Amino acid sequence: MSVPPVPRSDLPPFDHRSLGQEEIIRPYPLYRRYLAEEPVHWSSGSGAWYVFGYRPTMEVLGSPDFTRGGLVFPPGCDALARLVRDWLVFLDPPRHTRLRSVLAGRFTLAAVRSLRPQVQRVADGLVAALAGRPEIDLVADFATRLPLHVMCDLLGLPAADREWLHQRALVLQEASSTRQGDYAAAEEAARDLGDYFRRAAADPAEDGLLAPLVRAGCTPDEVAGTGVHLLTAGHETTAHLIGKSVLALLDHPGVLRSRPVFTADHVDELIRYDGPVQMVSRRAGRDVVLGGRRVRAGDKVVLVLGAANRDPDRFAQPDELRLDRAPRRHCGFGHGAHRCLGAALAGLEAQLALTALVRALPAPHAAGQPVRYHHDLIFHGPRTLPLRTGWPG
Repeated sequence: MSVPPVPRSDLPPFDHRSLGQEEIIRPYPLYRRYLAEEPVHWSSGSGAWYVFGYRPTMEVLGSPDFTRGGLVFPPGCDALARLVRDWLVFLDPPRHTRLRSVLAGRFTLAAVRSLRPQVQRVADGLVAALAGRPEIDLVADFATRLPLHVMCDLLGLPAADREWLHQRALVLQEASSTRQGDYAAAEEAARDLGDYFRRAAADPAEDGLLAPLVRAGCTPDEVAGTGVHLLTAGHETTAHLIGKSVLALLDHPGVLRSRPVFTADHVDELIRYDGPVQMVSRRAGRDVVLGGRRVRAGDKVVLVLGAANRDPDRFAQPDELRLDRAPRRHCGFGHGAHRCLGAALAGLEAQLALTALVRALPAPHAAGQPVRYHHDLIFHGPRTLPLRTGWPG
């Protein structure tokens, strides 16, 4: 049995699963302590390394010496396990390389730019549906719906199925170790979604994202798993990106008054400042030295992307939102082989969503009700976001 690493400071063992709601909503003061004192930190409580520094985070993300691995579900979650085992985010080469290469051409910058009119129509339609309402829940009424509508269109799924898919995706997303959601309900949603996408794979829309997977000889399970992954990953993370960006902008009223057209650089800065994915995990494939600490083969390594994106050694004045900066190579979309496949699409959706909202709402401001966050420091964002639009009641 190997000897556990010795802590290098008096910091308590970090464990994202045991944080309170206030720390979930505002984790950055906590990150700052570890980033300053122990940027590569061994947590005896969780039996894992937490990496807070930018440089070691990028080193792990870009290294083939760290593998992704899958999730472990409680007994009785066979449909969940069957569905998630084919998600790109949990695959390592060569399967990851094979599946990703089939879809990569549909998510290039050029391919995504061609989708701009389509995404604009969705954003404009959703904003138009808000017109005249004095108060909205930005998450339920807009932020979750825009990426869902766009991805359903890209997958070639009928518009009539959107609400059904939306509800099942929400239930599926609760099946995580941090949210401790209803696994029985998530298992049922996984069974429903798996069956739905396996049926879709039997006769895919010719111009949808499922067709190239079928043509490439992927199994029905691989097509279904990839389809559900695209639906849910883009759905939740982009929704959180839009919601958290609006929250950040509400704290900067001068930006709202200027009515900007949001650009790719603006969205990159919003992600750097408060990204929707705060953590990802890896396993060490061999013994390595990381930030001066010896990490053993098989050790779990949790990369705290939110902390790395506020590392003062990489970003000047990291705790300030500065839309005039171009935060190249932030960690919010990952890096290396597992860099987010849909990064360009998420960026475009956020640009058009924020521009449409800021232009259309007369005087958006907080509704005076608490913003409820998911109790989750991995997929991080508001569950509800009550907002007064500025239209008279």
